[in-house]
Amino acid sequence: MRFGAAVLRSYRSRFAVEEVVLNAGPADGEVLVRIAGCGMCRTDLAVRHSAGRSPLPAVLGHEGAGVVVGTGGPDTGLSVGDHVVLSFDSCGQCRNCLGAAPAYCDSFASLNLFGGREEHAARFTDAAGGELAPRWFGQSSFAEYAMVPARNAVRVDPALPIELLGPLGCGFLTGAGAVFTSFGVGPGDTVAVFGAGAVGLAAVLAATAAGAVTVAVDRHPERLALAERFGAIALRAGSADLADRIQRLTDGGAQFALDTTGSAQLINDALRALRPKGHLGLVARLHTALPLEVGALDRGRRISHICEGDAVPGLLIPRLTALWQAGRFPFDQLIRTYPLADINEAERDCEAGRVVKPVLVP
Repeated sequence: MRFGAAVLRSYRSRFAVEEVVLNAGPADGEVLVRIAGCGMCRTDLAVRHSAGRSPLPAVLGHEGAGVVVGTGGPDTGLSVGDHVVLSFDSCGQCRNCLGAAPAYCDSFASLNLFGGREEHAARFTDAAGGELAPRWFGQSSFAEYAMVPARNAVRVDPALPIELLGPLGCGFLTGAGAVFTSFGVGPGDTVAVFGAGAVGLAAVLAATAAGAVTVAVDRHPERLALAERFGAIALRAGSADLADRIQRLTDGGAQFALDTTGSAQLINDALRALRPKGHLGLVARLHTALPLEVGALDRGRRISHICEGDAVPGLLIPRLTALWQAGRFPFDQLIRTYPLADINEAERDCEAGRVVKPVLVP
């Protein structure tokens, strides 16, 4: 089977839309999905800075959504014609997977970031027969089609705009999952979100939907305006009294804070903005030591890393689509669509902050 896909051949090259080849149909437990749209996530773009750990050439893309056009074996639980959102890969067998924590799968890094599943790896090639890296995040969905483990695919209502749903599988899942699952936010709780990009604004949407008092912090006025539109109190990052202002606005400090920036200064601001026993969650991967200011981590405050919003995709994605249908999670307002052929323009706009969430449409 031959189809178009955006291939990244080196860490510094542009994406090139090429013909690629799948040399076999779905194996047991797999489904073939015709991609309707795929979000571009900063994790895709971070491959350029992975110091060679992510194998290239590769087809990236891990926020895909589309329609099932083929199934392998009787146990996929999916049928041809099903509309699905694709999420991250996991083994399904380790202690964390069995404990409803697939984002902490023992094999998460190898399955999603550093080469994918070993079985059937060589069947994915370029038009000349050159080997491409195995599936990125179990999908490689910057493409017209993706072969995925059925475990990655979540069936959704076919009445939904399938081309827009892909970011619910990672970026929006992470922000909303942190609020709903990691923090368990409810009415009257207080949440401070640091960084109003795709993950942060999804957290703002979720916190507002949960009935929380929400503060959003960012350095871009246009992002703060979006956060305000979605019900948050907007504060400019970098002010000397940021933590004190959040404490005043939340009547003694936020119960929960989410940092999406990885900035040491903002992480310290977030900790100091918490009330006693408050919880700060980090979603960005830190690449250097994190210096904590004196007194930032005291009075029962705690800090933890959150991966994929602590979500079980098969549970959270239907919750988010139901909230969208009820008008309470308008994630579509964060999206700008681009033809797959314009992937390099989408990357430039994403890096420059001109778009919150690019979605590529084959």
